[in-house]
Amino acid sequence: MKKLRTKKTQIIKGKTLIATVDISKSKHTGYCRAPDGTEVKPFEFLNNRSGFDQFWRRISKTMKAHHLKDVVFGFESTGPYAEPLIHYLRQKPVRMVQVNPMHSKRVKELQGNSPNKTDQKDPKVIADIIELGHALTLVIPEGPAAELRRLTQARDRSLKRCTALYNQLQHIVCLVFPEFFHVIKNIKTKTAKYLIKHTPTPQDVLAVDKESMVNTIRKVSYGKIGPKRIEALYAGAKNTVGLHEGQESIVFEIENILQIIEATESFIKNLEEMMSFHLRQIPYSRSILSIKGIGEVTAAGLVGEVGDFRQFKTLSEITKLAGLDLFEISSGKHQGNRHISKRGRSLLRKLLYLTAVHMVSPVGIMRQTYQNYLDRGMIKKKALIAIARKLLRLIFALVRDESEYVQDYPEMKTVLKEAA
Repeated sequence: MKKLRTKKTQIIKGKTLIATVDISKSKHTGYCRAPDGTEVKPFEFLNNRSGFDQFWRRISKTMKAHHLKDVVFGFESTGPYAEPLIHYLRQKPVRMVQVNPMHSKRVKELQGNSPNKTDQKDPKVIADIIELGHALTLVIPEGPAAELRRLTQARDRSLKRCTALYNQLQHIVCLVFPEFFHVIKNIKTKTAKYLIKHTPTPQDVLAVDKESMVNTIRKVSYGKIGPKRIEALYAGAKNTVGLHEGQESIVFEIENILQIIEATESFIKNLEEMMSFHLRQIPYSRSILSIKGIGEVTAAGLVGEVGDFRQFKTLSEITKLAGLDLFEISSGKHQGNRHISKRGRSLLRKLLYLTAVHMVSPVGIMRQTYQNYLDRGMIKKKALIAIARKLLRLIFALVRDESEYVQDYPEMKTVLKEAA
């Protein structure tokens, strides 16, 4: 693969105005700088249409006063509050870039040789970074990709909420029936939820006929839980050390948590169905889905987080977006270890890592590559990161070339060459 490294582009020319904004919830702070160094004093404007119109009028007035032709708009890529302004400026003749907050944090000390941080100073620091040529590519998802980004983020929030609910449920059940988890290890299973819903307390378990319980749980667990474990459940219920006082209130809360979990899991299922629908509208989704081990939900999440794979010209750009670019700290005779920067989109990095875990399973397509890394002395986590980077390279190449993945391609190529 050629051109792996991103070229440093000089986006500021002799007739270009730099317009930057320090983003906040209710009021933004704008700033303009002409090529000759002339500045417009930082000014505040509201986070609404009238405020945006005010900001654009200030830009237009400055461009006219200095006879400028182009404008570059930059901001720090933090939080969601910038998005309305970004979509407003999409309709204007501007080039939009973003600045890594870590860069502005370091460069701000050049302004007045002070670590001072204020809303008046920050937009000037952003302009300095843009002038230095260190602005980052800004890809704004459109159409189905925009829907996928929102759905992916909603699904991730819902999964975290569901995990928190399960943890809360486990803590509460332990109050009244701690022996339950000696028999049922995983509270997320269908069997565990059925038992907690219908027999939340030891008294409820003992009130049910044992034979009837065995038959019911055998059906619910599809035969995975037999009479021995049910016998252990009854023994635990009989000799429980769970609380009796306040039990009614605890059971009431358990019922409520189970209802919320059921609603959240139903919502997640609906989200995944919508993700599959919108993914089918993405032309290059077939290239990603051709990789064995990547399903529709994962592919939809990757597209949503990236925005549009085709907008990235080099692998380095998209690797940095994922925060999977490598760095080391070495000096003199000290040779530092290489680490990933973790400065990109955290959810994209998480999706790639979880996919890498699946890819190195005994039937995964990257199992042998993973084993080779381990044989070279890599620790497991580092090897998985390497697989995630390799997976991102593979997806980027398939989308770029509009091709599909062929398993065991090197061996197949050799056979075809020999046959020819």
